[in-house]
Amino acid sequence: MRKTYKLFIGGAFPRSESGRTYLVDGDNVALASRKDARDAVTAARKAQPKWAAATAYNRGQVLYRVAEMLEARRAEFAAVGVPAAEVDAAVDRWVWYAGWSDKITQVHGSANPVAGPYFNISAPEPTGVVAVVAPASFLGLVSVVAPAIVTGNTVVVLAGAPQAAITLAEVLATSDVPGGVVNLLTGDPAETAPWLASHDDVNGLDLTGVSDTALATELERTAAGSLKRVRRPAGTEIDFFADPGVKAMTAFLEIKTVWHTKGF
Repeated sequence: MRKTYKLFIGGAFPRSESGRTYLVDGDNVALASRKDARDAVTAARKAQPKWAAATAYNRGQVLYRVAEMLEARRAEFAAVGVPAAEVDAAVDRWVWYAGWSDKITQVHGSANPVAGPYFNISAPEPTGVVAVVAPASFLGLVSVVAPAIVTGNTVVVLAGAPQAAITLAEVLATSDVPGGVVNLLTGDPAETAPWLASHDDVNGLDLTGVSDTALATELERTAAGSLKRVRRPAGTEIDFFADPGVKAMTAFLEIKTVWHTKGF
C-alpha cells in the first residue's frame, strides 16, 4: 500500500486543505497550499510565547530527547534514502545545539560598562516565528531547524526532502516538542515561500535552501515589506558536515538592553 506523507501543523498530521498531492519516488506527498501556510503560521504563533518562556535548560532537554528518538528510528530514515552517515551527523547536531541552549545567552549577551550608577545588560531574545526554506538534505534540514528553535523561536518549514522531513515530524510528534513549535510543509517552495515572506505575522525568513538566485532575491524584497530578519548564506554549496558555529542561532535573536539603577 502506497504511503501518503501528510503535512505537520500544530503537532498534527493534516492533509493539504486543497486535497492536492504529488509523487516523490512513488510516494504520495501532500502539496501545501496558501491556506496550509497560514494555518502553520497560526500554530507557530500560538506556540511561540510558551516555548520562549520555557527555561533554556528545558529546551535543551527537549532537543536531547529528539536526538534519542531519532537515533532509535534510524532504520526509518534509511528506508527513505537518508545515508547512515547523515543520520549519525543529524543526531550529533541535535545534541550539539541542545548543549548550547543554556550557553548562548552568556556568549551573545553582555554586561556593558556605562558612566553612572547603573547596571546595563544586553540579553538575546528570540525573534518569534521564523519561516524556513530548508535544504534538500536531511542534515541540512536539521541544521536549520534546531538552531532556530533552541533559542525560543518557532518555525514553519518548507521541506526540501519531503519523505525524510515528515519522518522527522513523526519523531518530533513522539518526543517532547510541543505542538506548533515545528511545522513542516511539503510542496513547491516557489509557490509557498512568497506567501510566508509576505505574511505579516512571520518575523524571520531563512533562505538556506533556496538555490534559485532570482527567487531568493525576490523573497528578500518581499520580506522587507514587513521588516523581517532574513538569513541568506553566501554561496549555494554548504558543507553541513562542517562545524556549524553559532551564526545559525544568532541570526534569529534580538538584543534587548536593560538599564537598572544600582542600590545606594
